Amino acid sequence: MPALALSVFRSQPAPLAWRIALLLFLSTGMASAQSLLGRGSDAAVSQTEQVRSELMAHAPQGVGAGRTVWAGLQLTHAPEWHTYWKNPGDSGLPTELRWTLPPGVTAGEIAWPTPRKFPLGNLANYGYGDTVLLPVPLTIEASFRAPTLDIGLEASWLACRKECIPEEASLRLSIPVEGSTAANAALFDASLAAAPTALAAGDGRIEPEEGFLRVNLGGLPADWRGKTLEFFPEIPGLIEPGAPWTQAWDGDRWSARIPLSAHRSEGPSELPLVLARADGPAVGPAEAGVRTVLPVQGSWPAVAALPSGNEVSPALQAALDANTARAASGPAPASGLTLGAALISALIGGLILNLMPCVFPVLAIKVLAFARHADDRAAHRRNGLAYTAGVVLSFMALGGLLLGLRAAGEAIGWGFQLQDPMVVAALAVLFTLIGLNLAGLFEFGQMLPGQLAAYQARHPTVDAFLTGVLAVAVASPCTAPFMGASLGLAVGLPAWQALSVFALLGLGMALPYLLASWWPAVARLLPRPGAWMQTFRQLMAFPMFATVVWLLWVLGQQTGIDGAAALLMILVALALLVWALNLRGRSRLVLGMVSAAGLVWLAIAIGPRVTTMLPADVTALDAKPGEGTWEPWSPARQEALLAEGRPVFVDFTAAWCVTCQYNKRTTLADPALLQDMASRQVALLRADWTRRDPAVTAALAALGRNGVPVYAIHKNGRAPVVLSEVLSVEEVRAALTGL
Repeated sequence: MPALALSVFRSQPAPLAWRIALLLFLSTGMASAQSLLGRGSDAAVSQTEQVRSELMAHAPQGVGAGRTVWAGLQLTHAPEWHTYWKNPGDSGLPTELRWTLPPGVTAGEIAWPTPRKFPLGNLANYGYGDTVLLPVPLTIEASFRAPTLDIGLEASWLACRKECIPEEASLRLSIPVEGSTAANAALFDASLAAAPTALAAGDGRIEPEEGFLRVNLGGLPADWRGKTLEFFPEIPGLIEPGAPWTQAWDGDRWSARIPLSAHRSEGPSELPLVLARADGPAVGPAEAGVRTVLPVQGSWPAVAALPSGNEVSPALQAALDANTARAASGPAPASGLTLGAALISALIGGLILNLMPCVFPVLAIKVLAFARHADDRAAHRRNGLAYTAGVVLSFMALGGLLLGLRAAGEAIGWGFQLQDPMVVAALAVLFTLIGLNLAGLFEFGQMLPGQLAAYQARHPTVDAFLTGVLAVAVASPCTAPFMGASLGLAVGLPAWQALSVFALLGLGMALPYLLASWWPAVARLLPRPGAWMQTFRQLMAFPMFATVVWLLWVLGQQTGIDGAAALLMILVALALLVWALNLRGRSRLVLGMVSAAGLVWLAIAIGPRVTTMLPADVTALDAKPGEGTWEPWSPARQEALLAEGRPVFVDFTAAWCVTCQYNKRTTLADPALLQDMASRQVALLRADWTRRDPAVTAALAALGRNGVPVYAIHKNGRAPVVLSEVLSVEEVRAALTGL
């Protein structure tokens, strides 16, 4: 690394290296944070394991008297979870929005999108899965006077899968009165387009009879004729949503006979309802339906008595009370580790981290620093403390960024920075410059004024601190094999306890250098300075170039071959520019300007390909030819296989995880092991975490982990078996034998 080499070769002053390294290190962190938070500082977000909620606004013409501003709650559900429509169906509770608005602003009703039907045995619920935006119009009166429109929202909803969890969020948002607020225009347009359109009742009618409700309606869309429809009454408890019912078409008229609820408590004179096609998409937003209000003809059968004091069934209320108590007591710890064990694990993991391929060149170059200054004990000790401070503070900064992003609602885990192609590309640029510098293509001392060239010699302690910062930038993705359980525990701890785990991780990594800096015998064992140092320096360039190759492969998993090729072209142009700037005389000026112009042109022309993600289904880590048994993981696929009675082996992996790739090509490619798994009917699923995937993040958290690799064996009726990160054939076979 530039700053690392500078601590050995005094002919290479540090300021430019420091600036390049720090700029890239800080920019990668900022890029990750900005790409994760997405829509900017105005977004108000809350996150649980089941639902991510965000308060949004849409005011394309600004906020003015007589205008309508749209505000809305977007709910993004974890796989298989859903929330409810205004009529939840057999069970559930509708989402409620309670607004806090300034004087002169009033909120209207929710413009509910067309719901979806969720069958569950002989029951059925009405609501929304995936992502839904519930828009609400805000009316601005002439009395409103303020530079910003401050919106407060207290939202509550019931999130259900097989179990139900009541949740709530307190969200805040400020939008400027002047100018346009339209960043979420597409989301609001899609939500309003999904709302049912109004349909005149015409001669349509509702006719109650004993045990049933007859519906007859004309004027429906022409392309609906002959299609099966879904029926959503807006009054809860009127029908049996999950019971079988009949429907038929007679020309352009649709009729249905729907079972009435035995516990019905109302007999309205008219019934508002929504109809929608039943053959809409299985996932994603439901197709827009129609809404009408039909008059009721005839008399209703006798109604059941209203439950005392509550419209919610006793069974549902008991379940809600139990879930509320469980939520109030806090989430169960994701890992069986105690805080003390996590701290010890972090210290040991940091020590082992020095032997990882991505860290060893850093350690080797620091050893050269001992060899050069073997007799300066005071300088060694200062540099040892500074390097340790850089490592520890950088790990704490990355840990704090991770905790902050998760608190802001992002489903991320350790190693999140390499899920962003911008970060991967920035690191590739950094390591290319490192390799070129170590190979001797350019010297910083020849590119800087003499006053700056003397800076590093006067401030070796600062150089040592920045060495620690850069070491963490290289090392952090390699921590998961030794820190899976500890990091899984850390993200669920209070902030100071979590940061202490990250601090111990950094201390463990820095400890060998720190002890050596205070133990003179270590320095005396090293070879004396000489020509071998220059040879070793050039040799260290090749691990850096190998790291660039690995980063290009990671980028190719995220943005495809075009993205990787675009970055490679940019790196070639960068190397040309560095070479040109190291020339003398007129050649430096001419070739430097030409190469700089070429680099800028490439960045504009093909740079966007470097950061443009491929669709998720394209970047999945599919099975290689010859393996033949691996499938892409999804919660639904895992549940379906378990329902068949098959054990399921899940490989949580990522392209940027070196240990993952080693295990994938050794243990998990062992023909005898694969044959053994096949004979036991073990289903093999591969969960790709190369890019951010909330479903994978949630599955890791459920296993008490926060990074990859993770290997888990699931079987119905048993707790998941989590294997070690450095996998062996014997360990997998032993786990399978115990099933």
